[in-house]
Amino acid sequence: MAMFEYGIGGNVDKIDASEAIADIPHNRTLLVEKLTADEPIHPEKAENLETIEAVFAHFKPNKDVEFEDENGQEVTENFRFKTVADFLIGNMTKNSPFLKDLDNQKAFYNRILKQLRSNKIMQRALQNPDAKAAFVEALQAMYAELESYDAKSVE
Repeated sequence: MAMFEYGIGGNVDKIDASEAIADIPHNRTLLVEKLTADEPIHPEKAENLETIEAVFAHFKPNKDVEFEDENGQEVTENFRFKTVADFLIGNMTKNSPFLKDLDNQKAFYNRILKQLRSNKIMQRALQNPDAKAAFVEALQAMYAELESYDAKSVE
């Protein structure tokens, strides 16, 4: 028996409808996580939330995140999300003093690295063992002076 049986004088109408749900592209990641510190007392049915902004305003997602600084001390910060854009690395860094400080340090070290790579005189000096030892000694002396200045300013 044929899959489609057509009679005399019949018209074929092709179905033009497509699926309402699109496939998630393969280069995307879906992250599902509880973004609030509060345990839900009972399931909540939220109605009339028609935009992403309305969902964020209603649920007010936030998350406490623990970081460890260079001294091994724990630093806890609370991230509040008001839009999907708040999940971007730049916005999370902008809203976090700890991450902002790390980003500033990274930028500083990158500038020094760029300066060292582009400074031909410095490269020649670092290739000479005696000049390199003198440079390291000078850096250590500057570090010791900065440490003693920090100790004096604390007192």
